Amino acid sequence: MDTTSYNNPEQGNQEERLWNYIDGTATATEKTLIEKLIESNAEWKEKYRELLEVNQLLQASELEAPSMRFSKNVMEEISRVHIAPATKSYINKKIIWGLGFFFITMFIGFLIYGIGQMTFTGGEESTLTKNISKVDFSKFFNNTWVNAFMMINVVVGLFLLDMFLSNKRKEFRKQA
Repeated sequence: MDTTSYNNPEQGNQEERLWNYIDGTATATEKTLIEKLIESNAEWKEKYRELLEVNQLLQASELEAPSMRFSKNVMEEISRVHIAPATKSYINKKIIWGLGFFFITMFIGFLIYGIGQMTFTGGEESTLTKNISKVDFSKFFNNTWVNAFMMINVVVGLFLLDMFLSNKRKEFRKQA
């Protein structure tokens, strides 16, 4: 690459100025200045000839336009492609129910574990409603891992309940 054209401000945008001249978008003063540069400067003259050849080649070549049926052909090819089935057809419902059963079982297991960790202190009265205020819940809920697991189970349980209720709503809408 010739670095002299970047050092000289008169030649810094030589190609751009010549293209403007060839395209006819240069102003009258620019046209006269470029004509003088082409006549007096060999480098400008050579670049002008090169750009004129490129311009003539561009004008001589025809741009290929897509056929009139191009968009229809594309749409036909897309319709031939196998479309992915709905999720209901490839998700095994037994696995979903198995996961739900697992989390519900774990939730119930933790509840039983928690009740087993509580101490019931009471006198002569044996009713649960009178002794519930004396139950010490701190032994069960002071473990961080137990709290995190219980929170995850509650979120998953609510998610499963939402799925169940939304399926019931869809069935009700189909019947109506």
